Amino acid sequence: MLDDFFSRALIAGVGLALITGPLGCFVVWRRMAYFGATMAHSALLGAALALFLRIEPMSGVFLVATLVAGALMLLERIGGLSSDTLLGILAHAALAIGLVAVAAMPWVRVDLMGFLFGDILAVSRTDIAIIFASGVVILGLLAWSWRSLLAATVNEELARAEGLGPTRARVLFMLLLATVIAIAMKLVGILLITALLIIPAATARRLAGGPEAMAVVASLVGAVAVVLGLGGSLTLDTPSGPSIVMAAFLLFLASLLPMAWRRGSAPPDAGS
Repeated sequence: MLDDFFSRALIAGVGLALITGPLGCFVVWRRMAYFGATMAHSALLGAALALFLRIEPMSGVFLVATLVAGALMLLERIGGLSSDTLLGILAHAALAIGLVAVAAMPWVRVDLMGFLFGDILAVSRTDIAIIFASGVVILGLLAWSWRSLLAATVNEELARAEGLGPTRARVLFMLLLATVIAIAMKLVGILLITALLIIPAATARRLAGGPEAMAVVASLVGAVAVVLGLGGSLTLDTPSGPSIVMAAFLLFLASLLPMAWRRGSAPPDAGS
């Protein structure tokens, strides 16, 4: 089964969706979509660093994403600027430095389109093993810190008063997010990672009643998007990564239909 490139892509994509689902829920709950985009933008700089040091690209992406997360926390403590302003500065600076760094290494052959949009059809057995091994660790750590993260999301001051360590939980969450971005870069690319984190979670928010249920539904929505996106890519000969994100977007639109139908079928206001 793993000898077929489409089967490998399907298994890798579903494995990634199972990881991004719960993490994406916290991105949505904590209104950190821009933070996810900033981390994704830093991936190109990480890839450039990996090429310069001749190390595995995932290692370089994880290192730079972690440094960007640390820089954000440090700048927030210094104060003076809002979080969204700081994220905008870090996102564009990391992307620009990454592009300049790549251009400054003419001896290195770089597939920018591959970094930006990924190539899930090129995953290997080793990539699949990394995804599922990392997924077990990431989901295990997320389950371990679930209560602290959830409490800090609802009320950080109350979580601190109850001794749940919201700052430690936030640092762990950022590290987990950096790890996922490093893994996902090869599959869906830098520009589409954030979409895979946010869209399934936003869809699940319409369909699930509680936090745990939303995390499960987000993973399932992501997995369905992978299957539909890859199927559409194979049938229509379209890019695989964007096709997966487009499928996720269509599922999100479908999740809005019940609400639109209820509003459309509601009786008119008696006072109107």
